[in-house]
Amino acid sequence: MSATAPATQAPASPFNRNHPFASRLRENAHLNKKGSAKDTRHIVIELGSAGPTYVCGDSLGVVPRNPDHLVDEFLQKLGLTGDTSLREILAATVILNRVGKKFVKAVADKAAGPARDKFQALCADEKRLEEYVLDRDVVDVINDAPGVKFDPAELPGLLNKIAPRLYSIASSPDHRPGEVHLTVAVVQYTTHGRPKQGLASGYLAGLTQAASVPVYVQPTRHFHLPAPDRDAIMVGPGTGIAPFRAFLQHRAKHGHTGRNWLFFGDQHAATDFLYGEEFGAAQKAGHLHKLSTAFSRDQAEKIYVQHRMEQEGAELWRWLDQGAYFYVCGDAKRMAKDVHQALLKIAALHGGKTPEQAEEYVSVTLAKTDKRYLKDVY
Repeated sequence: MSATAPATQAPASPFNRNHPFASRLRENAHLNKKGSAKDTRHIVIELGSAGPTYVCGDSLGVVPRNPDHLVDEFLQKLGLTGDTSLREILAATVILNRVGKKFVKAVADKAAGPARDKFQALCADEKRLEEYVLDRDVVDVINDAPGVKFDPAELPGLLNKIAPRLYSIASSPDHRPGEVHLTVAVVQYTTHGRPKQGLASGYLAGLTQAASVPVYVQPTRHFHLPAPDRDAIMVGPGTGIAPFRAFLQHRAKHGHTGRNWLFFGDQHAATDFLYGEEFGAAQKAGHLHKLSTAFSRDQAEKIYVQHRMEQEGAELWRWLDQGAYFYVCGDAKRMAKDVHQALLKIAALHGGKTPEQAEEYVSVTLAKTDKRYLKDVY
């Protein structure tokens, strides 16, 4: 086996979360086909020659803004529509789509009549308060306390600050130089009779051609490509596909000889196979050596990527035994844990290990000693 190649890193950037680069939107395209229950976007951002640089495995920090309609509705409810400076502060610096306890408690202090009694009782019960703020935005709260008034100067201090959102980069820097690509799942839901969106995903989905987008690169500490001659097994269901699209682009561009095996999953093959045509072309070109898919809603029994791993466990074990790197990207709460359990089963069944030995191999040897089990989960 060859030694692992030293991790390539982009040069230090002058841009960061407090000093983002003003990039431009080049493309905002739907990845799901008509009939899908999801809205996933392929976002292309122009960095040019002056913007930050990146390597495969890095993330892009996006500094979002609140949508104009939500800012306007909030100000209208408060009777503050004429304050343009407050409008910009609310749009750019504080979170409006998820309310915090501090704002609810301020409303409790300022409300009158039955609303005051209701909010005072709510704020006296921590569990009820937790439940109340879980699915409400600022307008929902004002709707529950009509007529409440605030001094414009105090409002920003009562609301939580906007933080940048990190997205795994979905392109190689050498694929289309001067650009960075993202794979964004638009969060959409309805609560208390009003449609809502995730702050960052809704912001990106609403961008139009040439809109300014404040961004910076967050370098990865560990999620790097393997050496050119090493095999890579990549598990990325849904938007977890993003860094592996970048990996495949980069390995093809630079003629890496290691094999590539991709596991992808989503709901329906006909509508939710993100970048399916690209991956089909990569297979035909010989850059993607094996593609295993799991479309959970295309049959009566739900099938996920971990089930495909177990079905192909004998071959997966051979790859690992021959020095392949194993990558997983996506949901940390369920998917990554299920994938980990599948790895343990494969090590036991096909590696002939006891449960204790399988745990030692996967969690210690593979992950820590060899550093061949790498995660980008969130």
